[in-house]
Amino acid sequence: MIHENVFATFPTSTEHYSTDVAPIINYVTSRYGREEWRAVVLTNELHGHLGIYSTIGVKMGIYACEQLGKTHHIKVISCAGTTPPISCMNDGLQVSTQATLGHGLITVAECTSAQPEAIFMCDGRRLHLRLKSHVAIQIERDIRRGVEMYGTASPQYWAYVRHLAIDYWQSMDRNEIFETVLDQ
Repeated sequence: MIHENVFATFPTSTEHYSTDVAPIINYVTSRYGREEWRAVVLTNELHGHLGIYSTIGVKMGIYACEQLGKTHHIKVISCAGTTPPISCMNDGLQVSTQATLGHGLITVAECTSAQPEAIFMCDGRRLHLRLKSHVAIQIERDIRRGVEMYGTASPQYWAYVRHLAIDYWQSMDRNEIFETVLDQ
């Protein structure tokens, strides 16, 4: 359930959005809901660019909230590390779960290698989610292709990432791209 703290209603009119995002509003909101739309928009405004892993973080966080039956007061342990691009997932996790650094509800685990996964805890329940390997491999391959074609500092690279993020936002269903990890 969406609760607006500042907006009377969150904007979904096309005139409020860039020309590459406006055309997907109706499709994304009808397929994934206004909550995902709102969280992806807010995350990517906070994040500074429309990114792949920040959007994946939103989808993972919303999925976890749905599975746990909670929309706030969830604790999150992220395995995404602190180095981009995977660490960008942390921004999406914070916005979608409201488990922010300021609330002290998210931590980034010290791992030997960053992974697109997180552990969610609420009311004595625990859910460990990971991006399915074939999805992670596809994203890695697409990012590597962009680096090879443009480098990482060029406007063309960031336009390429933006295009991928918009495509993934539309095509990746949060109910299909994560797997539950059984903790030992």
